[in-house]
Amino acid sequence: MPEVAVPLDQVPLAWYLVLSAVLFCLGIAGFMLRKNIITVFMSIELMLNAVNLSFVAFSYQFKQVDGHIFTFFVMVVAAAEAAVGLAIILTVFKNRTTLQIDEVNSLKY
Repeated sequence: MPEVAVPLDQVPLAWYLVLSAVLFCLGIAGFMLRKNIITVFMSIELMLNAVNLSFVAFSYQFKQVDGHIFTFFVMVVAAAEAAVGLAIILTVFKNRTTLQIDEVNSLKY
């Protein structure tokens, strides 16, 4: 039996929003529960991508381009954050030789 693809306009908006909420909650859980700086950083990126998904879903539903434009700007900010964040993470690792948040409690040295 051949598999039938569902067109994008037949998938309800609620499914995209539920997926976005699940991804956002996973990002919050990773941010709050993990102790590794890299994992926390990836959780923040996951939350940004969940917001992007909801922006695009609303934009497609209402046939407006605003959500796509907001998504573009969020992606630009996320790329800049990734560059600066990874530079900070590498500097912390070079100075402290650890990526555990509990052990990096001061930035004065």
